[in-house]
Amino acid sequence: MPEPSSPANLREQALSLLASGAATSRADLVETLQVAPSTVSSVVRRLLEEGTILEEGVGRSTGGRRPRILRLRDVQGAFAVSELGAQHARVGLCTPDGRLLAVREIATDIADGPSQVFDAIGQAYEQLIITKAPGQPLLGIGVALPGPVEYPHGRLIGPARMPGWSGFDAQTHLRERFGVPAVVDNDAKAAALGEYVTRGRDTSDMIYVKAGTGIGGCLVSGGQIYRGGRGLSGDVTHVRVADSGERECSCGSRGCLETAASGAALVRQLKDRGLRVSTPRDVIAATVDAEPSVVTLVRHAGGLLGVALSGLVNFLNPDAVVIGGALSSLDVYVAAARSMLYKRCLPSMTQSLSIEASAAGPDAALIGLGHLVRASADVRPS
Repeated sequence: MPEPSSPANLREQALSLLASGAATSRADLVETLQVAPSTVSSVVRRLLEEGTILEEGVGRSTGGRRPRILRLRDVQGAFAVSELGAQHARVGLCTPDGRLLAVREIATDIADGPSQVFDAIGQAYEQLIITKAPGQPLLGIGVALPGPVEYPHGRLIGPARMPGWSGFDAQTHLRERFGVPAVVDNDAKAAALGEYVTRGRDTSDMIYVKAGTGIGGCLVSGGQIYRGGRGLSGDVTHVRVADSGERECSCGSRGCLETAASGAALVRQLKDRGLRVSTPRDVIAATVDAEPSVVTLVRHAGGLLGVALSGLVNFLNPDAVVIGGALSSLDVYVAAARSMLYKRCLPSMTQSLSIEASAAGPDAALIGLGHLVRASADVRPS
């Protein structure tokens, strides 16, 4: 379980809840953050003194005094956010309160290394600002990367399939390059936050899995991202699973989930069978076309994901398992994972467990980044 929140973390969480609409009053913050009213009052007072939030109007009474409504103050400018994949990047602009303003996809190759990839990302940011937010200042940068990120320092730690990135201080690079505050996080963690924000307060404890070219995971508990000692938690991709084929993994081990249940694994398996596929999108298209051999492989991959997650569900007892990433668009993949979880987990763990595809969809990581960079940038009205 997450450790008690520090004042800085409580400030970040309060801003995120107010920005998403999940909280609109002190009472909402007390209920969601599970801290003392005096603690919330202290956080709110500092935000009011800074001018970051406003207190205006009153809400509906639930038996006592009508609550004062809290909201973020309107600020000019935009945040630039991007999620990097193996061969593409999803780039967007967020309003100062964390709402997505515009999104586009560009072709990139993560193997080209940080400098070339960030050149392409920077050009995409500039084009978006010119077309979607002309004249607006850039307030901050948020980037989600498909590898282990030492948070909050924004440094890559031993990422697989990312030559030239290990040890790279992406956060400092972006801050110096663009001259604005920057936040760098793992893609699955950013997406998990975006999913939580999208769902509001309906899901308190959630396992989020991003199944795309690779597989990443994250635990959200009590509305907080669980990061672990160095911020490197959630590496479900290297969980060893039976029936994986014992193929050697990029990590040097054998039988990892990544080698049998990821988009990259499905591309390899279909190529071995003579099918003309080169990306997970090709796999998705072939599955949608109901190609029998493809559907069989995708179903098997989803089942292996369920096997890997079953131990976590039995151990953590979450309210929900949410599958995001490109493969979450395939009903057969999600259904196979769900079926295996019901088969492998204790009935008491699945009785009220929700197992479903992402509600935030492909924008989950961008939504999460918008809230992370909003809190980090400490934007104040002019």
